[in-house]
Amino acid sequence: MPSSVINLTILSLLAFGIMSPSANAAEKTARPNIVFFLVDDQRNDTLGCAGHPIIKTPNVDALAAAGIRFENAFVTTSICAASRASILTGLVERTHRYTFGTPPIASKFGEESYPAVLKRNGYRTGFIGKFGVSLSRDMIAKMFDSFQPHNRNPYHKKMPDGSTRHETQIAGDNAIQFIKSQTKQSPFCLSISFNAVHAEDGDKRPGIGHYPWPKIVDGMYEDLTLPEPRLSNPKVFESQPPFLKKSFNRVRYFWRWDTPDKFQTNMKAYYRMISGVDHVVGRVQKALKQQGLDQNTVIIYTGDNGYYMGQRGFAGKWSHYEESLRVPLIIDDPREPKSLSGRVLKPMVLNIDIPPTILNLADVKIPAQYQGRSLLPFIKGETPANWRQDFFCEHLMDNAGIPKWEGVRGKRYVYARYFENDFEFLHDLEADPDQLINFANDPNYAKVLKEMRKRCDELRDGYGGPFKAWPKPKKRKKLPRKNLQTRLILNHQRHSL
Repeated sequence: MPSSVINLTILSLLAFGIMSPSANAAEKTARPNIVFFLVDDQRNDTLGCAGHPIIKTPNVDALAAAGIRFENAFVTTSICAASRASILTGLVERTHRYTFGTPPIASKFGEESYPAVLKRNGYRTGFIGKFGVSLSRDMIAKMFDSFQPHNRNPYHKKMPDGSTRHETQIAGDNAIQFIKSQTKQSPFCLSISFNAVHAEDGDKRPGIGHYPWPKIVDGMYEDLTLPEPRLSNPKVFESQPPFLKKSFNRVRYFWRWDTPDKFQTNMKAYYRMISGVDHVVGRVQKALKQQGLDQNTVIIYTGDNGYYMGQRGFAGKWSHYEESLRVPLIIDDPREPKSLSGRVLKPMVLNIDIPPTILNLADVKIPAQYQGRSLLPFIKGETPANWRQDFFCEHLMDNAGIPKWEGVRGKRYVYARYFENDFEFLHDLEADPDQLINFANDPNYAKVLKEMRKRCDELRDGYGGPFKAWPKPKKRKKLPRKNLQTRLILNHQRHSL
């Protein structure tokens, strides 16, 4: 073909926008922005939209009203370190092999984390708040354009003018600054990871010491008398096996919930912290609207694990019961028609579904190694084929106060084996939704027990096989004080359990 014809063809294509660089840029910016809120230690039912009769969360409730809420959302491991690693990598703990006291997340998993994949595909990526995991030193730069980690201890940070500001509000300040700095040349994904509503474990003073709330929610819930937690009858605790009676679940109960006065004071403070997070969600939504970004920004809200608030005589998380595994999950995509708003969906969804969902929303290829599934069909009002009917769950941290276990949570039956204690649980959620009865030794359930054991082995072996002792992390050279950001990453175990 003569060069004059080639040049004319190119000019024609440009005229129609087929090869136009600006057209390509427009296509890229049409991809949605994503804001991902991750809350620490928030169980599924502690939201107004989830039916909680007391707690006030109007901004998160509005997200649920505009989008969808999954009422059966779970984590595969109920502790912040392993769960946050799963949320980054799309893998269960058995596969990514990261929790407190282990070496950093392997680079092969970090390279395929949702922020790293987004960054390689033209997204501006940001992180704010509690990182909670450890990675190699060069991996953060591959994942985030803007990285602003900050911890609690204390929650109330001293400002240059001598005043104090709560870490939750600082997260909001930094998020708004990130949003205001955003250009429309490329989409962004901003992950806002709160330290709240985790207790300040080093300060046992009830209320403002143990659950220090932001000033903006001072006085909330003060005039109320809160009901006792469900399943708080001492007989429920007495029915537990000895190793759970002596676990951290019981130890921390005495930090928080063991007297009526302590329960009232700490629970009201905990509720204030949740309402404080809700306030920041509203601030971020307002900033998106002011910048004209709200109609093209998907918002995701979830928690990193469940939480015992006196139920079963327990505190914390870590074990196999529903209170430990359930989390909120809300997704609002403003691009979807209003007819799809306000849905409450029943399918069983997991924290490892969040990374493929984010990448699917961004129209980016999902890594083959991911073990979760995209929730985008649900967002669009579709029903995916062959959706899961059960999932593998576990807790593998080396800690004398937290027994290791592995199991399967199905629609009806829940199986958990505490393999170092040679103890099995089998629950029938249809006959006993509160999991008060262990059917593992009931001959009428022998067939079910055999099937659940087999299913547990099948899932476990697909994810990595029987548990192998954790390798010890390598000793690292002491870092200079000026490298505070790197210190926050590497010294991740400053976060209490």
